[in-house]
Amino acid sequence: MMLFRTQLKQPQSLLKRPLSHWVRHSSNVASLTPVSGLDLSHERLRRAVFYVPCSDERKILKSHTSRADCIMFDLEDGVSFNRKSHARSLVLQALADSPCRERGVRINALASGLGLDDLATIVQSSRLDVVMVPKVESAKDVWDVVRVIEEAKKEVRVIAGIETAKGVVNVREIAEAHPLVDALLFAAEDYCADTCITRTPSRKELYYARAVVATTAHAFKLQAIDMVTMDFRNPRVLEEESQEGAEMGFTGKQVIHPSQVDIVQDCFAPPREAVDRAIRIVSGYRTNSEAGKGAFDLDGKAIDMPVVKWAYRVLRRAELAGINASIGNK
Repeated sequence: MMLFRTQLKQPQSLLKRPLSHWVRHSSNVASLTPVSGLDLSHERLRRAVFYVPCSDERKILKSHTSRADCIMFDLEDGVSFNRKSHARSLVLQALADSPCRERGVRINALASGLGLDDLATIVQSSRLDVVMVPKVESAKDVWDVVRVIEEAKKEVRVIAGIETAKGVVNVREIAEAHPLVDALLFAAEDYCADTCITRTPSRKELYYARAVVATTAHAFKLQAIDMVTMDFRNPRVLEEESQEGAEMGFTGKQVIHPSQVDIVQDCFAPPREAVDRAIRIVSGYRTNSEAGKGAFDLDGKAIDMPVVKWAYRVLRRAELAGINASIGNK
C-alpha cells in the first residue's frame, strides 16, 4: 500500500508555493515584509460550500446567481436513489455552465458502489475544480479517488468528508494521505447516525469530533469545513453555529439553502475589528523589525511572532474576501 502511495505524483499547480508567490499576486499583504516560517499558499476563499442537487435543473440554473465561494453539485444526499443516473447525466453540463469561482461535485460514497462511476464521469470536465468525497474512513479511500484523477491527468482538489467514528479516529492518515487533499469536512448528521449520538441545541455532543477535524486540518495546512445547519429557516441558529465554527478554527461551512449563503460568508470573513487590529500589528512589526527589535508593545499588550503570523493570516483572508486591508508604508 505504501508503494502505491509513493507512485502518486503531485500535480505541479498544487505544489506548495512560497510566500514570494503572494508577493507577486497580492496588492496589500504581498507588499509586506515576509515572515520566516509563514506559508499563506494554502489560503483559499471557501466560506460557503453550497450543495445544489444535480437532479434538479431549476436549482442548477438558479445556482448561477449564487454568491457562494464554492458551488458543490450534489450527486449524493440531495438526490434520491431513483434519480442518481439522471443527476449524473446532468453534471457535466452543470459544471460547464456554472460561472461560480469554484465548481465542485459531491460524489456518492465509495462504499455505495456509485462513487467511482461518479468520479469517472466528472473528471471528463475541464471545469471541475474540486471533488467532495463523503464518508472517507482511511487513506486508502483517498488513494482510490486520486488514482482516477491522476489517470485522467487532471488537477482536481479533494475534500475529504469525515462523517463516521472511524473517519474521526483515522483523520490524521486521511489528512496526510496525498497532496491533493485540500480540506477536511465534518458532517454531523451521518456522524450522529454512526455513533448513536443524540443531537441537542447546545451541540456539545459534537464538540470533540468538530475540534478534532478542525485541529487536524490546520496541522496539515488544510481547510476545515463545518457541518450543515439543518434548521435552515432559522437565521439566528445559522449565525450562532457559523460564529461558533469560525471560533473553533473552521474556515467555512456547508450550506443547503440559498438564504444561508450570505450569513455564512459574513461569519467566516474576518470581522472589521480583527482586520483593523491586524493592520496595526503588521505595521508595528515592520517598524520594529526595521529597528532591529523583536517583540513590541501595542496598547499595553506584548506582540510576538505568533501574534504577527495571526495578523498576516487575517489580512490575507480579508483580501480574499474583498475587505480593504491596506497598510501604509512606513
